[in-house]
Amino acid sequence: MMNDFATVWSERGLLLSGLGNTVLLSVLAGLAALVLGALLSTLLMSPRQLLSLPAKALVDLARCTPFLLFAYIVYYGLPSMGLQFDAWSAGLFALTAYHAAYMAEILRAAWAAQPRAPIEAGVAFGYSGLGLFRRIVLPPLALSSAPVLGNQLIQIIKDSAFLTIITLPELTHAVSSIQSRHFIPFAAFLTAVLLYWALCLVIEAGVAAVGRLAEARR
Repeated sequence: MMNDFATVWSERGLLLSGLGNTVLLSVLAGLAALVLGALLSTLLMSPRQLLSLPAKALVDLARCTPFLLFAYIVYYGLPSMGLQFDAWSAGLFALTAYHAAYMAEILRAAWAAQPRAPIEAGVAFGYSGLGLFRRIVLPPLALSSAPVLGNQLIQIIKDSAFLTIITLPELTHAVSSIQSRHFIPFAAFLTAVLLYWALCLVIEAGVAAVGRLAEARR
């Protein structure tokens, strides 16, 4: 058994490359999904049904579609419509677009639960539109929804493993390659599990730090 883990270690270059791609992909997708989700949440909260109803339909469609199927559509389906992606671009686009819907719904729910007094005060001081959202609504919104947003970031990390189906060289793809060459499934995949766990622990530590910040601001 220890020899199997030694074999995995001997392939550490491939393993660390896959881990690096997973981290970079997850960070970029998480940030982009959060920005798009924040913009989409403003449409969801709009009193104009011409804006809110299409946004709600888009969010519901994304949330009811399995991510694996969505990634297939982006990488294999969109080229038939003239939209060609390489594996990296397709993976990043799929993660961003898919999880932006979840981010939007998280922020919408947190926004709906916010007290109206600060928003009304912001309007009284002349804020409106995106300025009101960025300066008055978003800061307390981000703090109050941090635990749920953290869970969504963890989900992005886990969903990135599905991108092995489009040959994106992330962590799962790397350990699958190691296993296929050396026939050591337990050691290879357990190593991947531990590395994914370590990434999730980093997210949990960040969420805890945001929680402490939120408590200090109260």
